[in-house]
Amino acid sequence: MVEILRDKSLATRFQIMVEIADGGPDIQQKKIAARLGVTPQAVSEHIRRLVDDGLVISTSRSSYRVSTHGVNWMLEVLRGLQDYASFVQQAVTNITVCAAIAESNITHGQRVGLKMKDGLLFATTQTDVEARGTAVSSAKQGEDVGITEIEGLIALTRGKVTILQVPAIQKGGVRRVNLKCLQAHIDKSQRVAALGIEALVALRKAGIEPHYLYGVTEAIVEAAHCGLSSTIACTSDNISNLIRRLEEENLDYQIHDLARKSV
Repeated sequence: MVEILRDKSLATRFQIMVEIADGGPDIQQKKIAARLGVTPQAVSEHIRRLVDDGLVISTSRSSYRVSTHGVNWMLEVLRGLQDYASFVQQAVTNITVCAAIAESNITHGQRVGLKMKDGLLFATTQTDVEARGTAVSSAKQGEDVGITEIEGLIALTRGKVTILQVPAIQKGGVRRVNLKCLQAHIDKSQRVAALGIEALVALRKAGIEPHYLYGVTEAIVEAAHCGLSSTIACTSDNISNLIRRLEEENLDYQIHDLARKSV
């Protein structure tokens, strides 16, 4: 965030400089104080510091102007505020208008229902659902459509995570994996991930190519929040970090140890 928004004193100094630039050298400190809602003593102290920092020049008693250094600083702050304002505008837009996939043909201004399916948000002509909105444009089936005036909560059940623990290389790696057990725990309707080289090799030896290889933990966390369940083959030395992340997000998980029992 822009520094001036975190520092109240810095924000007040900036506002005082704006008042001096706008009101001219003879603007009274009492007037500045009244406009900013602070005491004249506070304005006096801030101006003293501005003069010490070379941002404001004292031309005579109670007469000030913004220095060249001060103007450059104000412009730098202004650019930062403008950038942040653009960020805020985009964030608000993302809230007021969200994108969905048209489940069927939709016309501009049509009232639609909202539902999650396969981890994606769909707009449907059925409005007897918990969440509804208004289409901001027309869209054909399968196209993206903007939805505004959203009300209600979208029904969503969090996905679950199945963890298949694969021995790390120090403990035998894929040579100690029970491949039949691995295959038995794979649900072909779910996304499959591999966390660790040994886990990837084990999946491939079982004839399974994972959907996720990079950013695996965050991918399955996001998928679970979107209602998708996942299966992740994970080396034993990565298990603790994975579980900690899932518990931070209050996600349900179960663990199956794939190591063959020693004879």
